[in-house]
This record gives sequence, C-alpha cells and structure tokens, in this order.
Amino acid sequence: MVKRPLPRNNAPMITNLNDLAALADFSLMDTLNCDPEGKATGDDHAPRQVFSGHYVPVSPTPIETPEYVAHGKSLFRELSFADSLAQSDDFVRMFSGDLTSVPEPLRRTGWACGYALSIYGTEFYQQCPFQTGNGYGDGRAISVLEAVINGQRWEMQLKGGGRTPYCRGADGRAVLRSSVREFLAQEHMHALGVPTSRSLSLYVSKTEKVRRPWYSEGSGSIDPDVLVSEHVAISTRVAPSFIRVGQLELFGRRARKNEHPKAMEELEKIVLHLIDREYDGLIDQTLPTAEKVVLLAREFRSRLTSLVANWIRVGYCQGNFNSDNCAAGGFTLDYGPFGFIDLFNPQYQPWTGGGQHFSFLNQPAAAERNFHSFCTALRPLLEAYPDSLRQLDELEGGFPQVMQAQLEKMWAAKLGLDAFDEGLFRKLATLMVHTPVDYTMFFRELSAVPDDVESLQKSFYRNLAGATNPEGLEQRWSTWLANWRSLTGSVDREVLSRQMKLVNPKYSLREWFVVPSYQQAAEGNYELLRELQGIMTQPYAEQSKDVENKYYRLKPLELFRVGGTSHYSCSS
Repeated sequence: MVKRPLPRNNAPMITNLNDLAALADFSLMDTLNCDPEGKATGDDHAPRQVFSGHYVPVSPTPIETPEYVAHGKSLFRELSFADSLAQSDDFVRMFSGDLTSVPEPLRRTGWACGYALSIYGTEFYQQCPFQTGNGYGDGRAISVLEAVINGQRWEMQLKGGGRTPYCRGADGRAVLRSSVREFLAQEHMHALGVPTSRSLSLYVSKTEKVRRPWYSEGSGSIDPDVLVSEHVAISTRVAPSFIRVGQLELFGRRARKNEHPKAMEELEKIVLHLIDREYDGLIDQTLPTAEKVVLLAREFRSRLTSLVANWIRVGYCQGNFNSDNCAAGGFTLDYGPFGFIDLFNPQYQPWTGGGQHFSFLNQPAAAERNFHSFCTALRPLLEAYPDSLRQLDELEGGFPQVMQAQLEKMWAAKLGLDAFDEGLFRKLATLMVHTPVDYTMFFRELSAVPDDVESLQKSFYRNLAGATNPEGLEQRWSTWLANWRSLTGSVDREVLSRQMKLVNPKYSLREWFVVPSYQQAAEGNYELLRELQGIMTQPYAEQSKDVENKYYRLKPLELFRVGGTSHYSCSS
C-alpha cells in the first residue's frame, strides 16, 4: 500500500474564509500567461477558440439555493479545516460558485485551462468544435483557489461550476449523480493508498435542474434510453495541481508547429511550472531546462507505472484513460466513466464508449500510450540537445520493462510472496476466470491463508462442492492452493495474513452500492451517502458484522448487465 504523508496536527485551525484567504497563493495565474483575449472580469462563458496563453479567467456560475451534502472529513483534518467550515455561509457561497463577496486576497474570478486530446496515443482534433484543437479544455471545471496549507500547495477546483470558453456548447453543469460518484471515489481511493485528487465539498441545488440522458429502471440497454431531470451540484476537488498530460500536449503541438511567436516559451513555462508544483525537491532547480525535462520524464514514468499497478491492485478501472484524463503529477484524475470490478474479467470496462483498449488489465498498455504522448510533448524543448533527446527516447523505450516490474511487485504483494511467480499467477488468473470469482473478495479471503478451497467459496459466483464439474475446478483449486502455500515458505501464518490484508482491501466502492446513495440523495436523504463515505474511507478495516453483511458480499445476479449499474455512458 502506498504510504501517505501524515497531516501536521500542530497547525492552527482554519475556522472561516478569512483564515483560508490568508493562505492563498495564486502561482499559476501569477506566473503563467493569461489568454490575451481573456477578460479580467471573468465574464467569458461562450464557446470560442483560445489560441494562446496558459489559462482563461472565468467567473463560476453559482448554483441556485445550494444545500450542503457532504465534505471530505479526512481531507479537512489534513488541511486543519474545522468541520463546521463546510456549512458556514461564506464557505458554502464560495464553493457553490459565488465568488462575488470573497475576502481579499481571494479573487473574484477563477480560471480554466485548455488541453489537447490523444486517445490511446493518437492525436485528435475533431472533438474540438472548431476542428483546430483550440476549443478543447476545462469545459465545466473552474479552479478558484491555490493555497499553501501546512507546507503543501493545493489547488481547489469546482466541477460543475458553469460554462467556460471550452464548454463546446454544453451547459457547464454536473448533476448530483456523477458528483456523488466522484466525491465518494476520490476519498475511497485515497484511503486505499492510491494517489488521487481529493474531495473537499459537495453542494446541491434544490431548485436548479438539467435534463440528461440516462437509463430507465432495470434497463438492459447499452446506451441511455431516457431523458431524466436531475439536480445540479458542484463538487470541489483538490490536488497539488490539475496539469494534465493533454495540457502539455497542447503546448507541445503548438511549439512543434510554431503556431504563434510565444509557442516555445509557453511550452517551457508550463513544463517548469509543473516541475515546481508536482516535483519540487525531486528535481534540482539550478539545472538547465533540458536536464530538468529528462529528470521529469523519469520521475513521471515512475509515478505513472506505480499508479496503474495500484489501480489493478485495488480493482479500479479508469474506463477513459485518454491523455487529457492523465494527471502529469502521476495521480488519479477525472472520475467520469470509472468503475471498481466485481466479477473478475481482464477485459472489464464500465464505460460503454471505452472499448477494450481502456479495459481493466489493458490499463498498463494505455498508460504506455499516454507516456508516449507525454514524451512527444516534451520533445520540442530538447531538439537542440541530442544527448537529452536520446535519454528521453531511452526512457520512453524502457516503459514496458518498468511497468512490468511494478506489476510483478504488486502481484507478489497481493499473493504474499517475496517474488513474483509467473506460472502460479497464470494458473490463478485462469481459475479466477473459469470459476468465476469476485476480485476483491477473493484476495481478501486468500489473505486469511486458508487450508482448503471451501474457505474461498464466499468469493465464488459458482458453488464447486457437489456440482457437475467437467473442468475439475475443485481439484485444480486445491492443487493451486497447495502450490501457493509451498511458495509462502516458513512465514508465520498470522504474520502473512496481516501483510496480505494491508494490500488486499475488504471493502470496495461497487457501483451497486453507489446507485441507491445518489438516488436517495436526489430525494434529499443523504444518510446512505454519508454511511458509504464512512465505510469506504476504512477499506482495509474489519468493521462491524452489520457492515460486513451489507457491504462484503457478491453482486446480486439480477444486477448484472443493468444499465447505470454494470455499465454506463460517460457521466455528466
């Protein structure tokens, strides 16, 4: 499990917006280039091309009559925020999109950024309404604050904060359904030890609704089959920065094509800004830019491969791992069509539009394609430095080996082994598919170091005992278990079990748990949502028997192949 820095408990408590304002430090807006056509007032909400600059000033569009839904309690503790802050009037106003009365030095405009799109390493332009790539970016995400808190820089970004120049004609809103999913998932992933953006707050409008395509109850349709009216919501997500691989790509493309006189300068500035924000202390600031770029690629490769191995460890599938959904800081970003696996299937893909190239066990290959896009974006800065360019090419070429090493280390840890055993793993994967098994429950049950197959049956969707079994599955499992136990060596059983339970969670944020929580939230009942929040932020813990009976069980068969539960379109 990834270790996380502990919060500093001696920091002064932040109890009001004035306390927070004193920590503001708008590094992106103060050091990078503003769009020359941007408006200082932030009144810039219609779709248009943005030809240069790193950001556009945009004022959020507040949601009507905001109501508190939830806040990230563990994040609040890390930031030294008082829990009461989440429901204070001025905090609710700001983080539901109203910046008109924030205290100085907070600013009354936020900012949105453009980025490019590559899908599985292939550059695309046609998703931009202008067919140029100059209209693609933060369509409904507006950052409103950068602050240095307890020695750590954080950027706070409203999702669903209204239209920006990158909205491509959409309304810039997020609905409660998708906002609940992202709010819960970010804090669950953090508790799992997976690098991720975080959830600060979630507010819903009691009066403002939008219509979205979605699934009728019990629908088996692949695509949404009805239009539904849904409450709009604003969630605030938090990260050291929101710089994406696609963002670097945008400036890399412009520099490569020499699209405007400042194109190369803007590429260098965003890369150096990324290093300052995400890799401070890892890359010597006194080095020439070319050397910094090579070190950046090395560090990002390390983070990206570790991240994807962790995704697979906890059963997470990004679903839409384009370069614009790939954080250049090496953490999980953009919880749209994601999912946590139930039934083990290497080709599990929750998003109906994603295809197998973004499926569960193809995520390492997708990450390699994103690393290619990352390196391609950096290349213009190294054209005059052949030795640095050669090093960058070597780093890119070495990605598969580094990724494989991370995966083998992860699988060995899940199996409680000192070293990866390919034969044992391949036989296990085959058995998991043929049986079939629940991914999370199987590894948790295995973490009890069982003596026989019967002890694993809780994680099986098929009862092997006494059943007609032409494949000889029960005997094959027994043989596999014996081989596995022989490889665990002389490690004490209780010690081995404790070690394995640190990497194999007991609780997973399954979609069929989340659906009732956002359905009840739409009726103004947030009890189930908050219950899930509490349980899923302790995913490795042995919780109460009631919790176990409710949340540690196989997916009901009737929920398989149900739209909005087993699969879904890109969440709005």
